[in-house]
Formats: sequence, C-alpha cells, structure tokens
Amino acid sequence: MFRRIAAGLAERIASGDLPPGAKVPSTRQLMAEHGIAMATATKVISTLRTQGLVETRTGLGTVVAGVPRSAGAPIDRDRVVRTAVAIADAEGLGGLSMRRLAGELRMPTMSLYRYVADKEELVLLMIDRVMGASPPPAGLSPERDGWRACVEALARLQWALYRRHVWLAPAISFTRPLLAPHAIAHTEWVMRAIDGHGLDPVTQFRTAVMIANYVRGTAVNLEDEAQAEQDTGMTDRQWMAAQQERFAAVLSTGRLPMFARFLAVGDDEFDLDILLEFGLQRLLDGLEPLLTGPGEE
Repeated sequence: MFRRIAAGLAERIASGDLPPGAKVPSTRQLMAEHGIAMATATKVISTLRTQGLVETRTGLGTVVAGVPRSAGAPIDRDRVVRTAVAIADAEGLGGLSMRRLAGELRMPTMSLYRYVADKEELVLLMIDRVMGASPPPAGLSPERDGWRACVEALARLQWALYRRHVWLAPAISFTRPLLAPHAIAHTEWVMRAIDGHGLDPVTQFRTAVMIANYVRGTAVNLEDEAQAEQDTGMTDRQWMAAQQERFAAVLSTGRLPMFARFLAVGDDEFDLDILLEFGLQRLLDGLEPLLTGPGEE
C-alpha cells in the first residue's frame, strides 16, 4: 500500500504537478485521504525521502526537493536539533526517529551519536531549543506590574508555544521531567513573580508547576484537535453543528436538564482557547487569597 501511494506522489513530482519547494501531503493528510495508519503514512514519506524526492524544511514541513537549501551549513549539534524540531513540527514526534533524522541530514544514522547520546537527549535539546526561543517576557516585572500580570503573560506565552509546536506538550512530563535549562527558566520566572508574598520555596515551586501543568494539560489536546480536523475535514464548530440530531435525541430523554438549559442559551463559542482562558483566570483567582496577605491589595 505505501509503495503504491509513494509511487503516485513520485509521478506527481515528476510531472511537475508538485514542483520543487511545494508542500507534500503530511502523514496526517495521507491517513485521512487513503485511510491508512500512521506507520504506513510515515513509510510513504520515508520512501520519497530515500529516493531524494522530498526534504523537511524549518517552518515549511516536508516539501519537494530541488530548491537549494539555505544550507551548505556544516553538521553540528545545533543543526541536528533544528532539523529534528522541523520534522516534529511537520509530522509529530511519531514521525521522528534517529534513522529519519539522519536521512534528512544525509548522514549515516550512527554518525548522529556524535552529537546526541540517544533520542531522549535529542528530545531534551528540542524542548530546550523551542523554550529558549520563547523566553519569559522581558518587559514585565512583578514589582511594577504585579505578580498576576507576570504569571498570566507567561501562561499565555506557553500556550502560544504549544500551538506552534503541537508535539511539545506530550513530550513534557512533570513527574519525570527532562532538565531543560530554558524550561526551568520559565518555572524560575513564576517563582520570582510570586516571591515576597509569604510563601515558602516549596509552595512557590508547586504553584509554578501547577500553573505550567494546567497550560500543558490543556495543550495536550491540540494534537488530537488537529488530527480530528484533518480526519473529518471539519472544524470543531462544524463538527458540533453536524451533531445536532444526536444531541436532540439524547436531550429528549429529559435526564440532562442542566445541559439542555445550556444548549438553549445558544452560545456556541467554545474551543480550547476559551477553555484555557477561563480556567487560567479561575486558577489565578484562587491564588489571590494565598498571595494577598493582611494589608495587601
């Protein structure tokens, strides 16, 4: 199956239907179009890459080869990590392997281990790179702007980061954390923002991790959301509209009066951004009494 799909794409490239530099279907698009599994879709892209027909470019994803790279750049650790991030951005962590990365860099797989010890270290460096590219906001300070403005700004910055790199949230763990210095700098920022309000270091740390985990916990849905939209060809709002008959059937039983009352309001403004913002504000509201001691406003 994967050979047949790869051959079809190769024909389109040869005919000029997909010219050099054009984006080729992602693994998710191939899954939706051909009804195949992720592993099969990955083989399709891998076959085209082995044939030298496609390559991954930062910010673009997988494209038809033939346009000169900004490359010529020597292989070093930074280039290895940048290329790995580009692959993960295009196809998720599932599409990233040491063999695949080596193929993209046009080097033997074993040569990669000169730059990274294993895939775990590679992912750590990827996390650190993208977090380092989005440092805590320099224009805010808790002394001038208050702790809440600082924490709120960082949470939104992290949300934007997860939206740009949907593989990032699933890659981060708070129970077995990878010690990425730039990620730790985000935690340090929140701890500093709430310092001076009578909290001990342990409570400061737990507060910072709680906020980060809330944002990350919401963000793990982003990849599934993108996959669902790709599979169905519908946005969340379109999908909800298509479920009206099912909702009506469920509500006709009369066993869900509160939910029925909500639907009767007709407010269809609900997505992950709204969920993130609503929860973040409630979380910060809950921290107010803890951080506002006697005499503080």
